[in-house]
Amino acid sequence: MSIWKEFFSDPVLFFSFTGLAILVAMMVFYAIFFVIKTKNGD
Repeated sequence: MSIWKEFFSDPVLFFSFTGLAILVAMMVFYAIFFVIKTKNGD
């Protein structure tokens, strides 16, 4: 469990992976949004 301890104690790792998670979540959201909008024809 030293990986988890290092992940939460090191701010560089924490913020970089948090930023990547937010970026991936936004990509998934906009991909689904685009597919739904093009499917409905709006």
